Amino acid sequence: MQQTNEIFFDKIETVFNSNFPFIVFRKPNENKVTALCQKTNELFELKSFDQSGFIFAPFNKNGLKIIFPLEKCDVLITNLDNDFELNEKSTVLKSTTKDNAQVNHISIIEKAVEFIKSNKAKKIVLSRKETLESDTIDVIYTLKQMLNNYKNAFVYVWFHPKIGLWMGATPERLISISENKLKTMSLAGTQKFKGTLDVIWQEKELHEQRYVTDYIVENIKPKLTSFKTVGPYTVQAGSLLHLRTDISGTLKSSNLLETLINSLHPTPAICGIPKKVATDFILEHEGYNRAYYSGYLGELNMNNSTNLFVNLRCMQLENNSASIFVGGGITCKSIAENEWVETVSKAEIMRKVL
Repeated sequence: MQQTNEIFFDKIETVFNSNFPFIVFRKPNENKVTALCQKTNELFELKSFDQSGFIFAPFNKNGLKIIFPLEKCDVLITNLDNDFELNEKSTVLKSTTKDNAQVNHISIIEKAVEFIKSNKAKKIVLSRKETLESDTIDVIYTLKQMLNNYKNAFVYVWFHPKIGLWMGATPERLISISENKLKTMSLAGTQKFKGTLDVIWQEKELHEQRYVTDYIVENIKPKLTSFKTVGPYTVQAGSLLHLRTDISGTLKSSNLLETLINSLHPTPAICGIPKKVATDFILEHEGYNRAYYSGYLGELNMNNSTNLFVNLRCMQLENNSASIFVGGGITCKSIAENEWVETVSKAEIMRKVL
């Protein structure tokens, strides 16, 4: 049901305060904001990719995939014609991350570089968690900040009382399918945005991007009757730039969704190459549970289409604590200190909206 902006967000706040599950999301470069408000507190596990609703899946392929079934939800819609006028908040954020976090992360990166140089892998994506505390975190205010600031990202807030609250503004599409037409992308390589998209990319970032593109193409091309790539080209995501290649085609049949998702996730952009070797390295060395960070989320069989995004640039909120998840792709060309700085830049995207 179409709502005015004020009524829409008042209803979302009421649902949240009532401790009922909901998702609010806006797809990249769109004005429409959609909410699915579940009518019960039940936790629904995805049983089939033929279901309709909003899916929230973890990094671990064997983990719990959650769906808000369309038939169990009230659907609310509003259109944002203008940015929200938000009063500046003087939120004081205190990091509770251990003092040796930088040293530890650099050490893990150095191990990964040596591992790759010994020809055991081509790329490994390593991440970390940064936890911040504040006197108060206003979820609706933070959501509006993300909607204002990250128009070319998939912006969302997801809540279930049995799982928790996640928010994010991810620049990366996993897969979109409509009428047997497929779209996906490879997104890899990062540098700070300094006022222009006309930048020079180093060999490390170019290699990283090529690895991701080649992997996706290799896995989906046999399932397509036609195929096209555009890129790589530079795109802006908040205060950062990335290298992106668009990949599209026509599916050979209409029942390939689950096969495609399983072949793509986790992509080299959030795991590495070879997939199993990189995953084993991550599980052994990262030292924490990624949970739903670097998983995927989005519309499953809604309005005759599926639109799924990789859960990057995200955070988990609990009481007045925010855990921000950030990572980067490591290759034989990586410099550990530079990779640390990249994670700091990525964390700033979420810090900015708190």
